Amino acid sequence: MPLFSGNKENMSKFRHTIRFLKEFVRSPRATGAVAPSSRFLAKKMLDWMELETVETALEYGPGTGSFTSEILARRKPGARVLAVELNEGFVQALRDRHPELEVAHDSVENIRYICDQAGIAEADCVVSGLPWAVFPDDLQNRILDAMMTVLKPGGRFATFAYIHALHLPPAKKFRDKLEKHFSRVSASETVWLNFPPAICYQCVR
Repeated sequence: MPLFSGNKENMSKFRHTIRFLKEFVRSPRATGAVAPSSRFLAKKMLDWMELETVETALEYGPGTGSFTSEILARRKPGARVLAVELNEGFVQALRDRHPELEVAHDSVENIRYICDQAGIAEADCVVSGLPWAVFPDDLQNRILDAMMTVLKPGGRFATFAYIHALHLPPAKKFRDKLEKHFSRVSASETVWLNFPPAICYQCVR
């Protein structure tokens, strides 16, 4: 009997996991993880965001859509969700899976231009699935600086980090950068039901 017979949701998750693994093998540094984020990490990321109240949400590096599905389910009627993804394979997967989603095939470094083209003056929140740990310092700085041109005052930003790397200098340096860019930065408790286990950074501009 097939492993996922009769369960379309599990079949869909399996397909997206396989796609994610293929993209990791093709470009491990750009993908940054060997598996999509779990629904438990998605819940921890998004419960704090209060998506039911926002007008415009941005998603950075959605991959195959581990957070995207939940963002779309939680948004209020009429709210806009714009996802920015650099990987062409993931872009097509997102468009196939979520035809109602606005997807920009571009780098988040260009977020001001992307938002201008989409008619978005400012965003209420940014949800990030980017692999920050593999980015060089200057790229991290450019992405964070660019985010400040679109995230409104008081806007929220959430991202995550794997706990096995939190004690390493690059992770500590990234936390310092968050402290410099945002008025408030906190870290969630560990989400153990994720591979690898992770914490969420919750930041307010």
